[in-house]
Amino acid sequence: MTNDLKRTIAVVDDDYRILESLESLLESAGHSVLLFSSGEAFLKSGVLADLDCLISDVSMPGIDGFGLLRITRLDRPDLPVIFITGREELVNSQPQTDALPRHFFKKPFDGKKLLSAVSVVLSGIR
Repeated sequence: MTNDLKRTIAVVDDDYRILESLESLLESAGHSVLLFSSGEAFLKSGVLADLDCLISDVSMPGIDGFGLLRITRLDRPDLPVIFITGREELVNSQPQTDALPRHFFKKPFDGKKLLSAVSVVLSGIR
């Protein structure tokens, strides 16, 4: 599927290796990528209104992924969010509700599966 519209995706993770890896992966798929090493840095950036998707680590110092989700939902309730985490129990124990992202990926994750999830969540955006 060819998409002429470049999508902007923010990645929030306190691990620079994950940030670099996701930047390369997402840019190779034609997306514009913004990187943030904390939830606070992301919120201070003022980019929320311009995003097409947010990918966030769950466990971070300060504002964690769940806190970031709650805050972003206030202004952008329909923003697609994908969670990544190193904690297996978070991936397998989350109830399916509209309040939580549909996609959780455990680190290390399969890049192709993550790109597929990004494609799925972006397909609902016009």
